Amino acid sequence: MTQAPLRPLILRLAVPAIVSNLVTVTYNLADTWFIGRLGTSQSGAIGVAFSVMTVLQAIGFFFGQGGGNSLSRELGKRNEARAARLLAVAFFGSILCGALVAVLGLASLTPLVHGLGATDTIAPYAVRYLAPLLAVAPCVTGSFTMNGLLRFQGLSAYSMIGLVTGALLNIALAPILIFGAGLGIFGAGLATAICQTISFAILAVMCVKAGVVKLSARRCRPDALLVREIVGGGLPSLLRNGVGSVAVTCVNLAANPFGDAAIAAMAIVNRIGLTANSMIVGFGQGFQPVCGYNYGAGLFRRVKQGFWFGVRVDTAILACAAVVFASCAPQLVGLFRDDPSVVAIGATALQLQCCTLWVNGFNMMANMSQQTMGKTLAASVLGVCRQGLFLVPLVWALPAVLPAFGAPALLGIQMAQPVADVLTIAVSVPIQRRLLRTLDDGAAGRAMAPFRRSLSSLGSRRR
Repeated sequence: MTQAPLRPLILRLAVPAIVSNLVTVTYNLADTWFIGRLGTSQSGAIGVAFSVMTVLQAIGFFFGQGGGNSLSRELGKRNEARAARLLAVAFFGSILCGALVAVLGLASLTPLVHGLGATDTIAPYAVRYLAPLLAVAPCVTGSFTMNGLLRFQGLSAYSMIGLVTGALLNIALAPILIFGAGLGIFGAGLATAICQTISFAILAVMCVKAGVVKLSARRCRPDALLVREIVGGGLPSLLRNGVGSVAVTCVNLAANPFGDAAIAAMAIVNRIGLTANSMIVGFGQGFQPVCGYNYGAGLFRRVKQGFWFGVRVDTAILACAAVVFASCAPQLVGLFRDDPSVVAIGATALQLQCCTLWVNGFNMMANMSQQTMGKTLAASVLGVCRQGLFLVPLVWALPAVLPAFGAPALLGIQMAQPVADVLTIAVSVPIQRRLLRTLDDGAAGRAMAPFRRSLSSLGSRRR
């Protein structure tokens, strides 16, 4: 991790993460397609349910990133005992929080989906889809956590096996339960619940048998300092994914007055956008363990070189995706729902988002590097900018303002995300520039340290 050529190393770790994310997104798109065959209200239910899935993902990433960031730095320092404790506390903490979400969610499911923006026609379908998913919430949060913990040990291939197996099984099982068994949207949720449980079991075995440090309940001994490290490392992920759930809910609520077609269209665009996002997140996930190990070992130049390599690759990926998505926007939206209103609303939203899609490569790499190096405040700010600090107010403000200029209010919802992307890059550039300057100072200081020690030794001999 600290000696191998940098670019091949990052690519070797990134490819399994990218494959995992793409397969997971493919499942999400397939699920959207299957449910789209059932009706517009069912498609809208997916957008509502996505808010809950984002919360579960936020919890999983909180513990996976929080424990994993510190774990990789401890491994860089060759402190395996503490790394093993971080692994155990993060894993069991994730399971406990997932169980809490399951109890609270199932106890208040109907008012929950209404609060997330469901109309009266969408709400029954959202309840049917979410019920089996909430029942296995500890497995969902645990899977996301173990995925992160394996990656930060440099074991991306193992995490890929668990996630890809579950996603491929889901793609096969969903149509059987939805159409073959006649379970409809409940069958889609049940298929996801079964396959998430299978992924959890596979990843748990990997953590116990194949980890650099092995998962063991005996190592689950939290103390104040260890918990603070996990919270500090995981808080940016919790905020980033938590505000993502809030943002999806706000988009649903803002689109609610425009009917089921608007909610369904924005849900479909969100799923399509995840395809490009999954690739850059996967590349960032390949960079994170390299960043953690090398930062822990004091090899700051390798950290900086890895960051800029990631920015270049992510920007190229997003620029290509933007061209493809923008040129095929009506066809892509129509693939998931052939309702003309859904296609018209979704195509415009997707084309507008493609205008600024490419800037998210820098935003993502800046956020991940800050988080991995333990810069909690900066990483948290960057984590909430795009969908929290900017998208949430914009999705309410723009529909209210645009009619005064003769533009339709719906356009405000469609253009809120690209405006938020521009504002986010304006914040992330100066914050990341400051971090990179500290790496330069740290690298220079480390390079001068032998020279200063030599001078000190010479002065001592003279005295």
